[in-house]
Amino acid sequence: MNNQIIWFENLKRNDIAKVGGKNASLGEMVSTLGPKGIRVPAGFATTADAFRHFIESNTLFDHIGTELDALGAGRITLQEAGRRIREMIVAADWPEDLRSEICAAYQEMADRIGAKNPAVAVRSSATAEDLPDASFAGQQETFLNVRGEAELLAACKRCYASLFTDRAITYRQLQGFDHQQVALSIGVQQMVRSDLGGSGVMFSIDTESGFDKVVLINAAWGLGENVVQGAVSPDEYMVYKPFLEDAALAPIIERSCGAKKIKMVYATGGQQTKNVPTSRAKRATFVLSEAEILSLARQAVTIEQHYGQPMDMEWARDGETGDLFI
Repeated sequence: MNNQIIWFENLKRNDIAKVGGKNASLGEMVSTLGPKGIRVPAGFATTADAFRHFIESNTLFDHIGTELDALGAGRITLQEAGRRIREMIVAADWPEDLRSEICAAYQEMADRIGAKNPAVAVRSSATAEDLPDASFAGQQETFLNVRGEAELLAACKRCYASLFTDRAITYRQLQGFDHQQVALSIGVQQMVRSDLGGSGVMFSIDTESGFDKVVLINAAWGLGENVVQGAVSPDEYMVYKPFLEDAALAPIIERSCGAKKIKMVYATGGQQTKNVPTSRAKRATFVLSEAEILSLARQAVTIEQHYGQPMDMEWARDGETGDLFI
């Protein structure tokens, strides 16, 4: 099989069937918004066809179907069905062509970056993800600070397996999706050293009131997983959008300093990441400067205008370079 890997710069938002909602949107930003100042870390996606090839080459379709039929008939529990399917996928062998393509793309990324065994984020993107009437966001796994081919291939398998978490199985049943029709794409993306900086989420609308004239930014120290999962009380900044067009103005309406009691950083010894206590000084310090708040808010407006609708975005600041990324 060919074309099991597609680089982000060759993807657009209408490629959801190939690479899922998350990777299609990352590709859209890389390919169209770079010239407008939106920086997205480099990466590539495995395709939905690659997932099906993995499943077929290990003759897993029938085995998965058997477990789901047993679940539907009440012969086994949801937990049993999910665990058995996930174990099958993790224990399966990589088809040689797909393994080679993933490793070759990772080595190309290393060459592009100029680093040996670069740290990457390995992110799941379901091909039925983020449809207007259903969202699979947050149901599949993401693995951070993955280094080297062996770790990468292991993380990719765990992404595939996470298509069958208990939560994902239940959601598809409730939504009426055929389990065998949903596939998974994997995004392999250069890590931003936000473990040494900060990260968070932002919205081009007030999420509480629906007021569309503000950008709302949440920020915490370290990697962004804690903010996304709601595990930390972040800083919050609100910016008035209509005044952002005037570079002389700083229309920050509100700033509140969050507790930020923990931060997620890189780990060693078999773990990719870990949470550590945030120093008292850092807890009392705002993560973002005024210039960074305004830069992110302007990027949020650019992204919203491009997509033509309110958007939620994840951002990260590299602690080594100070650069901001979406």
